Amino acid sequence: MSYSLDAIGYLATPFADKFGVPRQPQLAPHAYGVLRLLPPYDRPEAVRGLDAFSHVWLSFIFHESDTQWRPTVRPPRLGGNARVGVFASRSPFRPNRLGLSLVRLVRVDTRQGVTLTLAGVDLVDGTPIVDVKPYLPFVESISEAQGGFADTAPPTLAVHLSDTALEQLRAAEPGHPHLGELLREVLAQDPRPAYADDPERVYAIRLYHFDIKWRCDGRCAQVLSLDTI
Repeated sequence: MSYSLDAIGYLATPFADKFGVPRQPQLAPHAYGVLRLLPPYDRPEAVRGLDAFSHVWLSFIFHESDTQWRPTVRPPRLGGNARVGVFASRSPFRPNRLGLSLVRLVRVDTRQGVTLTLAGVDLVDGTPIVDVKPYLPFVESISEAQGGFADTAPPTLAVHLSDTALEQLRAAEPGHPHLGELLREVLAQDPRPAYADDPERVYAIRLYHFDIKWRCDGRCAQVLSLDTI
């Protein structure tokens, strides 16, 4: 038996590429996303009462992942070498490419259709959203829950900006007031592959329309430049 899903909207985010996207929601609180609902789901009555909730679940499609599922995967939290079952992970290589993300609801705008402003997003720009549900803390916040191999927050890097990067950031901030916070939050999570250990290698991530060059010695991410694409 098969089922079909329709996108109710597409999420606009700062992450133009998969590289640099936070590995979990809420790790980059200044990662803002905008979800504009598509017809016929863009009716104001469809979100009536949603603004009373602080957080929502997004059900989405891993639209850029391989369509071939894998029975075991190598989570970054285990160094990229140890394998666990796909159902013991949040890997995109699933039988059905469905994902679930908990984000903060900033604003509900129903003046022209329906637009939701969200924060703490961990999805690439253009991700298809198939459902939105309110987060209910009285049943979904479990203090005694066990987190398996991801029981604690990952360690973070210090983030330093070169003089060139600081100058470019100041020039960019009038149009992107949270760019500095977002940049530091993203790089603090160390988006490098688990096997990367060359302190001289220069990496690049894209946030909005900025190409950000940086390198890392395993303790500190050094931002070299922020060039406009």
